[in-house]
Amino acid sequence: MRKITMALLALIVVGMLIPVGFSADSNVVITYGETTYGNSNYKSIVDDFFKSQSNINVNNVESKIITADQVNKISSSITGKSYDSSQILSSALVNLNDNDNLQVSVDKSKITTITGDMYISALKSAGITKGHVYVTSPVQATGESALAGIMNSYEEVTNVEIPEKVKEAANDEIYTQAEIVNNSGVNANDLSKLVNDVKGQVSSDNVTDHNKIVNIINNYVQNNNINITNNDIENLADSIQQVQNVQGDVHNYTNKVSGLFNKTGTNGFSIDSIIDWFKSLVEGI
Repeated sequence: MRKITMALLALIVVGMLIPVGFSADSNVVITYGETTYGNSNYKSIVDDFFKSQSNINVNNVESKIITADQVNKISSSITGKSYDSSQILSSALVNLNDNDNLQVSVDKSKITTITGDMYISALKSAGITKGHVYVTSPVQATGESALAGIMNSYEEVTNVEIPEKVKEAANDEIYTQAEIVNNSGVNANDLSKLVNDVKGQVSSDNVTDHNKIVNIINNYVQNNNINITNNDIENLADSIQQVQNVQGDVHNYTNKVSGLFNKTGTNGFSIDSIIDWFKSLVEGI
C-alpha cells in the first residue's frame, strides 16, 4: 500500500515538473517546402514517407515552412539562382531523440541529386554530428533547398543559432556538389567521397590556401580517375576553403550544443532520470 502511495506521488510530482504541452516528440521538427505545405496532396505524400520511415506520429510534431525567399537568400549569393514559391518542394524531418550518430535517410525515388552522404558531409561541416534526418519531396526535386530547412530544424530543437557564415559554407558545399553532378555527370557517391577525403586532408593539415586545396583535389581526381572539369575543381576548392575558414565558428557552435544532444524531453528534463530518482526513493523507504 505504501509503495502504491509513493508511486502515485511520483506521478503527481512528475506532472508538476514537466511543462504543459510536453510531448514525446518534443525533439522532432518537420520543415516543409512552402510549395509542399500549400498543397494538401503534396503534404500528405511527404507525411506518409515520414511516418513510414521514422515511425513517428507527425500530427504531434512541430512544423515550420521554408519559403522561396529564405532559399533565395542563400542560393543567390552562391549560384545566382532564384526560385519562386512553386519550386520549394523538399521537406525534412529531424529527430534528435535518435542521436547516437548523425544519420540521413533520403527518399531516393524523389530526391534526384543530393545524396544522404552529401547532406551528412555538409551538416558535419556545420558542426552537426547527432540526430536522424529524413528528406523527401512530393515530386522529383534536386534536394538542394532541404539543407536550409534541416539546419533550421536543428536551431528550433536546440534553441541555438548556427552562425550565418557556417550556414553559408554548408549550403555552398551542397550547391557546389549539385552543380558538379549536373555539369560533369560525375557519380554522386564518387563526388561525395572525394569531398570527404579532401576535407579530411585539408582539416588535418590545416590548409587554407586556395591553390594548395586545388592541388589536393587534382591529386585525388587523378589517383581515382574521376572526370571533372578544371572549373569544377576551382569551385570545389572555393567551397572547401570556405568550410575550412569558418572552423572557429563551427567549434564555438559545437561547444554550445554538445550537451544538448544527450538530453531527452524538453527544457533539459529527462524522464528516465526522474523515474530513476523515484525508484531509489521508494526502495529506500
